[in-house]
Amino acid sequence: MSNPFSHRLTTLADWRAAVDRAAVSLSGWMAEHDLVGDSERALIKSLRERLASDKLHVAFVAEFSRGKSELINAIFFADAGRRVLPATPGRTTMCPVELAWDVANAPSLALLPIETRLRGLTLADLRGRDEPWTRMALEPGNAESLVRALAEVTRTRRVSIDEARSLGLWDDERPDDNPPLHEDGQVDVPAWRHALINYPHPMLKQGLVVLDTPGLNAIGAEPELTLSLLPSAHAIVFLLAADAGVTRSDLSVWRDHLGARALERFVVLNKIDTLADPMATAGEIEQQIEHQRSETALTLGVDVARVFPLSARDALAARLEGRADALDRSRLPALEHALSTELLPRQQELLAAAARETLATLRSGAYRRLGDQRRQNAEETLELRGLRGKSSAKVRLMLERVQAESAEFERCISRLQALRSVHQKMQRLAVAPLASDALRTEVAAMQGPGGARFLHLGASRAFDTLCKRVRQSLTKAGVQAAEMRQMMDASFDQLNAEYGFAFVLAPLPDMAPYVRELDHIDSRYGKYLGLAQAWRLAAPGAMEQFGRMLLSKLRVVFETASNDLESWSKAAEAQVDVQLRERRRAFKRRSEALERIQSASGELETRITELEAQERHLRELQARLDSLVAATEAATRFATSADAPQRSAA
Repeated sequence: MSNPFSHRLTTLADWRAAVDRAAVSLSGWMAEHDLVGDSERALIKSLRERLASDKLHVAFVAEFSRGKSELINAIFFADAGRRVLPATPGRTTMCPVELAWDVANAPSLALLPIETRLRGLTLADLRGRDEPWTRMALEPGNAESLVRALAEVTRTRRVSIDEARSLGLWDDERPDDNPPLHEDGQVDVPAWRHALINYPHPMLKQGLVVLDTPGLNAIGAEPELTLSLLPSAHAIVFLLAADAGVTRSDLSVWRDHLGARALERFVVLNKIDTLADPMATAGEIEQQIEHQRSETALTLGVDVARVFPLSARDALAARLEGRADALDRSRLPALEHALSTELLPRQQELLAAAARETLATLRSGAYRRLGDQRRQNAEETLELRGLRGKSSAKVRLMLERVQAESAEFERCISRLQALRSVHQKMQRLAVAPLASDALRTEVAAMQGPGGARFLHLGASRAFDTLCKRVRQSLTKAGVQAAEMRQMMDASFDQLNAEYGFAFVLAPLPDMAPYVRELDHIDSRYGKYLGLAQAWRLAAPGAMEQFGRMLLSKLRVVFETASNDLESWSKAAEAQVDVQLRERRRAFKRRSEALERIQSASGELETRITELEAQERHLRELQARLDSLVAATEAATRFATSADAPQRSAA
C-alpha cells in the first residue's frame, strides 16, 4: 500500500546518489587536467561523505500511552505483517529507542543498562564502547523473533526508593511523577537506559533515523535526551490523546522540551477512534475533532495545519489488511504527506546549498589556474611574435632576459617563506582560543571542586559566566582571523603587483552560525539548571554527566569553527604553492623554447603554433568546465524546483 513518506524518502536517496555521481564525474575530470589541489580534493571528499551519510532524524515524543509506538509501526513497519515495536496495553516503551541502519554492523538490538547513569558517562561516551551494552541479534526476515527481541525495551526492574532516587527516577518534591509504590516499599524502573535497533528496513537504509521516547519522567531523567537528541532532531512528532487534548503533563513536555520554534514540529491528536459515539452523528463527531484540533493549536501556539487528528491503531490495521479506504478514514496519510512535503524538501535544500557552495569553490579555483596559464601563454606568444624577422642576437637577448626574470622570481622565495611563517603563526593564534584543552579548563572551572560550588552556590550564575567566556573565545578567534586575513591581503596585493601572481583570498568563514549555536546551547542547558531540575543534578554522577555533555556540545562548535578557519587558511596557502609551481614551469618552458629557437630557425613558428594550440585547448577546457559544473548544478536543483511546497510556520 502506498506510503508517501517512504516514496519521497526514496526520491531523496536517488537524488543524493545522482548528485554524488555528478560530483565524481566533475572531480575526476578536474583531477585529470590538473585543476584541483589538496584543498579542493578535501572539499569534494567532504561533500561526498555528507551525501553518503546524511541522516534524517524524526523523534516521536509524548507522555505514556499516547500511542507513539503504534504510530511508528503504522508509518514504518506495516510491511512486517504485524506490530514490531511493542504497543499493546500494559507493554509500553520504557526507554528511548533509536531505529537506524548501519551497513557496517549486523542487525541487532543493543541495550544500555539503567545503572550506567551512576557512572556519569554520556550516551555519546558509551556509544563507541562494547563493554556496557547488552546485544541481541535480530532476524529481519522473521517477524516473530523480531517482535520477541524488541519486547525487551518494555522490561522493568524493581528497586528501592533510594536506588530509584540515585538513578534520577524518584523525586520527593514531585510525587505525581514518581512510579507506583509496591507493598514491599519498592518501585519499578526501566531496566534499560537506551536502546539502539540496527535494522535493514528500506526507509532506514535510505538514511531515516527514528527516535521513540518514553514519557515525561524518563525524558527529564535522561539529560542527553533533553539537551542533545531532541534538539538535534530534524522533526518532532508530538502525540496527544484526542479525547483529552492537551493535559497538564503534555503541556509540561511541550514547554520544557519542545518549545523551540527552530524545530520542525508536527502535533498528532491520536486515538480519534475512541471518540466514536453511537449517540452522536458523524457530523457531531467531526465537529468535536475539529474543536479539539483548534484548541490544541491555540494552547501549543502552532498553526492549526500542523495538528493532525488520526488513529494510529486503525491505520496499522488498514495497512496490514491492505484496505485503502480504511487507511484514508484513519487520516494517517495527511500526516505522512506533511512529513514528505514539508520536511524532506528542507533536507534537500540544505544538501543542495552545500553542493552548490562546493561547486562555486571548485570552479573559482579552476578558473584561477586556467586564467593564470592563459595569461602566461599570451605573454610568451606576444614575446615570440615580436621575434619574427629578428636576428639570433635578439633571441639570445630574449633568452638572457627570461633567465634574469627567472632568477629575480626565485628571489621572491624568501619573501614567500617569511609570509608562510607569519601566516602559520597567526593561524595558531586564531585557533588557540578554540582548542579542546582550553575549553575543558573552562568547563571544569564552571563546575568547581567536586561540583559542589556549581550546584549549591549559583549554578545559573556559573553557567552564565561560562557562556560569556566561550563567546569571548569565539570572538577572539574571529578577531585574530581577521588580522591574519588583513596581513595576507596586503602581502598578496604586493606580490601580485611585483611578481605577477594572481593570489586571491576567499572571504573568512562566517562566525555568526557558531555564535547562534552557542546561544542555543545557552538556552537549552541553562533551562536544565532551573530549580525544577536541581534534584536531578544532585544524583550521583549527574553533575559529571552534565559537564561531559556540555563539553561535548561546545567542543563540536569550537572544533567546527577551528576546522573552517584551518581550511580557509590551507586554501590560501595552497594557491601560493600552486602558482609558484606553475610559474617555475612557465619559465622553464620559455627558456627551453628560446633555446630551441636559437639553435634552429624553424622553431620560432613551431613554438608560436604550439602556444596558439595550447590557448585553444585551455579555452576548450574552460568551456568543458562550465558544462560539467552546470550539469552538476542541474543535479542539485530538484530541491529548489518550482513544485517544492511552501512550509507553513509552526
